[in-house]
Amino acid sequence: MSTLNWDTPYPSNRSPVFAENMVATSQPLATQAGLEALRQGGNAVDAALAAAITLTVVEPNNNGIGSDAFAILWDGEALHGLNASGKSPAGWSPEHFAKYSEMPRHGWDTVTVPGAVSAWMELSEKFGKLPFPELFRAGIHYAENGFQVGPKSGFFWKFAERQFQKYPDFMATFMQDGKAPEIGAMMRLPDHGKTLRSIADSQGAAFYQGDLAAAMVADSDQHGGCLTAEDLSSHQAEWVGTISEAFGDTELHEIPPNGQGLMALIALGIAKHLDLGRYAPESPEAIHLQVECMRIAYAEVERHLADIRFMTAVTPQDLLSPDYLRQRAANIDPDQANISPTAMGAGPDTVYLTTADANGMMVSMIQSNYRGFGSGVVVPGTGISLQNRGNGFTLEPGHPNQVAGGKRPFHTIIPGFVMQGGQPSLSFGVMGGHMQAQGHLQMLLRIYLWGQNPQTASDAPRWHLAENGVVSLEPGMPQTVIDGMQARGHELSLDDNEWLFGGAQLIYRMPNGYCAGSDHRKEGLAGGF
Repeated sequence: MSTLNWDTPYPSNRSPVFAENMVATSQPLATQAGLEALRQGGNAVDAALAAAITLTVVEPNNNGIGSDAFAILWDGEALHGLNASGKSPAGWSPEHFAKYSEMPRHGWDTVTVPGAVSAWMELSEKFGKLPFPELFRAGIHYAENGFQVGPKSGFFWKFAERQFQKYPDFMATFMQDGKAPEIGAMMRLPDHGKTLRSIADSQGAAFYQGDLAAAMVADSDQHGGCLTAEDLSSHQAEWVGTISEAFGDTELHEIPPNGQGLMALIALGIAKHLDLGRYAPESPEAIHLQVECMRIAYAEVERHLADIRFMTAVTPQDLLSPDYLRQRAANIDPDQANISPTAMGAGPDTVYLTTADANGMMVSMIQSNYRGFGSGVVVPGTGISLQNRGNGFTLEPGHPNQVAGGKRPFHTIIPGFVMQGGQPSLSFGVMGGHMQAQGHLQMLLRIYLWGQNPQTASDAPRWHLAENGVVSLEPGMPQTVIDGMQARGHELSLDDNEWLFGGAQLIYRMPNGYCAGSDHRKEGLAGGF
């Protein structure tokens, strides 16, 4: 067990939270839903699912019933990894997308099979204690009776007013008289409530084989989409385990591709050869070396990451080879940036949550529509706002991530988990596009190398490497870092766009319970008892 420093030196100055049972999410109402599940006799999985289901209602700008999901959990004896991302419709092909110069962002040609509901089903059946319908109580309540729109959600909701004007079912569902709800306004989503009741009562079957599935297919047919009943009924969440990279006596665990967790592992595997402990966490040397590790990881992921079944030329094991990582570390110049822009795109809109219970179970879970509300497609009368994860494919011929039918796209969302000495230590995530892999690296180093507690690690100013090679430094970075990075040739952006730097939720295991942190950049809350 690491020895942590309990100082909170950064401007946010939030306090770490301690308890034997813990829930940390990006929205306080969802955190309370998770805690209520625990108080009813549920375990950490029940708490995670109650929170996740509630989030589809109270934070719909970042996830929904039509989302994908991933989870890593410690069941008390072993670590498990769940990939509940959906595949593309079988009817997709490069020829179908020949009319596009790049992958579309909205509409039915971005919609892959939504997998979040299958995650709820699979996690509940395998590990949950509470009856499945009980997990929906809070979500249904807020959908039918209303909730007040939070400040972060309200801010981003405004963008949808213009973005989805051409999608009447979206506008009817999420807008009030054509306008986004104001911060603090009461919002009701009755169609969500009906759909959540149907999912709860059918143990999820209605979503993939029943009336809800039929409604999705009918809307796809009406608008020239390719989604079929077979695409939905054949979907299955998969237990895929984890891939990992050691750092000292810790191991960072990620879901195998199609998610970008591999990016975090490559960067960490290079960083461990650079003796970062010589430097302070907010020093130009430490920031420069981390960014250079991430530049290499970015480039490898852009070239090779895809649905793991299609990664035949270069595998994750190849990219995590000890000799390869050592060689890449040796090529990093401590005094000069190696500018290497990448063409990958990403959206910063996701929800991450983590839970832990007094019996030792810990859950790291993430779900997202992608790029805010998703595709713009809302299935009439259902509240199902479908994800646009198909945008994560590429049109490049021969690329392992080239769009095709029955294939999982490149995914940005990644839950993280740290083991230490063979025991669970940290369940965490940093939601927000490519900030996620970068945030995993930064959180692990701050906690396990520099000894910061989870809340302090979250509060600390972050760096963000963009696809074009520009490094954004969050307000609060010392001037010495700015000067030192510029001297090394980095193109900098001193960015005050809070959303760019993501949002962390963390639960750290201690001898007598847990310590949690929740990001001040989100509406989130860590709570426990």
